Amino acid sequence: MKWRLALISEHASPLALVGGVDAGGQNIAVAELAYHLAKLGYGVDVFTRWDDANLPETVEWKPGVRVVHVQAGPTTFVPKEELLCYMDEFTENAIRFIDRQTDPYKLIHAHFFMSGLVAANIKRSLGIPFVVTFHALGEVRKQIQGSCDQFPPERFTIEQRVICEADALVALCHQDREDLVNLYEADRAKIFTIANGFNPDEFYPIDKPLARIVLGLDPAEPVILQLGRMVPRKGVDNVVRALGHLRRAYGMVARLLIVGGESDLPDPDLTPEIGRLQELAKEEGVEQWVTFTGRRQRETLRYYYSAADVFVTTPWYEPFGITPLEAMACGTPVVGSAVGGIKQTVLDGETGFLVPANDPQALAAKLAALLYSKKLRLVMSEEAIQHVQDNYTWFEIAHQTANLYELVLSGQLTPAKMQRRTMLPSAIQRDVSAIITPKN
Repeated sequence: MKWRLALISEHASPLALVGGVDAGGQNIAVAELAYHLAKLGYGVDVFTRWDDANLPETVEWKPGVRVVHVQAGPTTFVPKEELLCYMDEFTENAIRFIDRQTDPYKLIHAHFFMSGLVAANIKRSLGIPFVVTFHALGEVRKQIQGSCDQFPPERFTIEQRVICEADALVALCHQDREDLVNLYEADRAKIFTIANGFNPDEFYPIDKPLARIVLGLDPAEPVILQLGRMVPRKGVDNVVRALGHLRRAYGMVARLLIVGGESDLPDPDLTPEIGRLQELAKEEGVEQWVTFTGRRQRETLRYYYSAADVFVTTPWYEPFGITPLEAMACGTPVVGSAVGGIKQTVLDGETGFLVPANDPQALAAKLAALLYSKKLRLVMSEEAIQHVQDNYTWFEIAHQTANLYELVLSGQLTPAKMQRRTMLPSAIQRDVSAIITPKN
């Protein structure tokens, strides 16, 4: 084993089933990063809030990876917007656990702003350096959601402190990096752009007729797939409206599969967003073409991606977006909103199309083009598979992240050296994959 590190993800556990209100891309990112770092030889503990009394304090999740459940508030689900008041308790109990370990952690990688707060306090107490990935920034969320944002106002102040005290900042995409600089005045020298990824052992093309047989879908029916968390900011209503416009303006119909929710069967009581979307489908006159599946296990998702003719994701904003990578890995073209990481990972006109975030007519036009032309879908499918395999495997992302850890621990990111490096723009490459380790 190289050495031990701690990942902190206070509300997003690797053990959670993806698709619920507070279970999405961060859960996947933390889980995959931990797993692939362990494959590189690191000992990894993932600290997350203890929200299920049936779970033990520690779970041996994968070889080299433990999930550590930290007592912080009631041992039950609490919305992440209400967790900040428990972070002092989280910190105290995390420190108690760390003090009991015979093999100390050399570094902490915090995920989300509350985990960053915990990591900053641990650094003050124990001197362990930390790296932070925010996954979403409070100022961006506030600009987009306005009064609908339920996080406490202290979030911005906490984020500023974490940015100042972190040894390095991980931006998930170019937009994320610019937001850190422009909205928080973060030091560019501390920011490294490392994307999220996909697991090629989990997501790969399956013959479309076979995938549809497995899922019980009509082999001849055009299929549009929307998959992810069922919350308003994901813009699923935009997809439903686009389906209505597709029918009225282009005389085309397609099956819209909506995968996600708080239960295995679609339940508007447990997932209010499903009820809202069902009413919208009726208003648009497409209710017979919209199928809500409920949430699905990760191991079945490749069948959904492969069965679809096109995958759609049009959130209001998206710090990165893992589902487009998974769809492209399965050979399915993506139509996504031109925001955040989506506009970086989806190559417009090559692996799919980019559209405005809330423009059902523009979305319908791109859907019509893809559904009309099988040849276009096939060309984009081949480009999509090659694109993600070349750039976005978790194995490569873990390598880039490990390189950053080693830079932090080697002292290459001390303030004095960072200042000198900013004076040599030609020698500075913010993407970790391009950094050459200095010679002794």
